[in-house]
Amino acid sequence: MLSGKSVAVVLPGLNVEQTLERTLLAIPKDFVDTKIFVDDGSTDKSGELATSLGCKVFTHARNLGYGAAQKTGYREALRLGADVVVMVHPDFQYRPELVPAMASMVVHGGYDVVLGSRLLVRGALRGGMPVWKYVANRALTVFENGLMGAGLSEYHTGYRAFSRGLLQDLPLCDNRNDYVFDNELLAQAIHFGRSIGELSCPAHYFDEMQTITFMPGVKYGVGCVKTATAMRMHTIGLRPSPLFDTNGKTLVDWTEGSERLTHSSDAPAPRA
Repeated sequence: MLSGKSVAVVLPGLNVEQTLERTLLAIPKDFVDTKIFVDDGSTDKSGELATSLGCKVFTHARNLGYGAAQKTGYREALRLGADVVVMVHPDFQYRPELVPAMASMVVHGGYDVVLGSRLLVRGALRGGMPVWKYVANRALTVFENGLMGAGLSEYHTGYRAFSRGLLQDLPLCDNRNDYVFDNELLAQAIHFGRSIGELSCPAHYFDEMQTITFMPGVKYGVGCVKTATAMRMHTIGLRPSPLFDTNGKTLVDWTEGSERLTHSSDAPAPRA
């Protein structure tokens, strides 16, 4: 709870057994009311471990994608009454200790979206970000700022906080189920005039973390270009896009994912 507002952390993950406990233990407990782990078709014991560590766990019977896992997590966070929702990657790429700061910017700063930016100050390369990824991030961000006009330091961080109102109102149901979901959500927030703030978050790359590789990265980049172009064409009236339809389907229309119910004997003991 933060100033009377309920805070939920959503962790969308696939085969994150090696880093999940480390991530969860680093989240400041006094500020978070609910932790939701979305198991996107893992073949390891991620779901069982999350249950043993106190998370509410929701599962996909098969791997549906990073965006799909977010949809399930955000829907459930809203259902459980969260006023603020913070997405934390369970691979420990981003600093979980910053959850209170992210949530505070929503609660006290009045932002609908808060981004944990790795590029707001220098240091991304020192933090281990691959050069090709840094160059692509900067180039896409310049392009997207030019078309969408938000003036953000980066569009591609996976560390995000949201207000309840934003997640309820945006037509997120039919967004893509892959990594481009992140970019589509930001484009929708910009189009509908929702406020976006940024907080500096250090880059942290290491062997056990999960990160998009080169060819999927190319596919993601193309998707980002298409999203920014679609928003621009919709805004100037040349080509309407369902992404920005005020009557589009919201998260209440998303039907994937079911709660994982386990007996205590099924859950593995946390690692020492």
